[in-house]
Amino acid sequence: MSAPTLRPATRADVPLITQLIQELAEYEKLAHTCVADDESVAENLFGERPAAEVVLAFIGEEPAGFALYFENYSTHLSRRGMHLEDLYVREHLRGRGVGKLLLAKLASIALERGYGRMEWAVLRWNESAIRVYDAIGAEPLSGWLTYRLSGDSLQRVASSAKS
Repeated sequence: MSAPTLRPATRADVPLITQLIQELAEYEKLAHTCVADDESVAENLFGERPAAEVVLAFIGEEPAGFALYFENYSTHLSRRGMHLEDLYVREHLRGRGVGKLLLAKLASIALERGYGRMEWAVLRWNESAIRVYDAIGAEPLSGWLTYRLSGDSLQRVASSAKS
């Protein structure tokens, strides 16, 4: 089988990106929360104000996975950084270096752009992903908790600002 290859996603890739996002949501046992569709993916990745970028991975002509990332900012470093929102490799194509190649590509992009760091989160049960991250020298940030506001909580907090 051929070695994995990467390329930046284009608007023509929207149906593939949507499919991969849905597959990732299923893998993460979060399909019930995934509302991504071609229209929202197209607008958010290729519209007037793109929110993120995507690198696609292939083995031969077969789509193997993707990485979706966006720019963030560190006040401590006083530099921009990269947040990796999603990294996904299709189950039957895992173990062929696709994930490590995607991470290497993103690290390269981060350095080219002068970013100070690259960060992401992983579900605690995803041991295979954690092994990859440990193998490349990524450091878990055990002193930090991730918090989220969404849905009714987000609405409630936002409404308190209007008083």
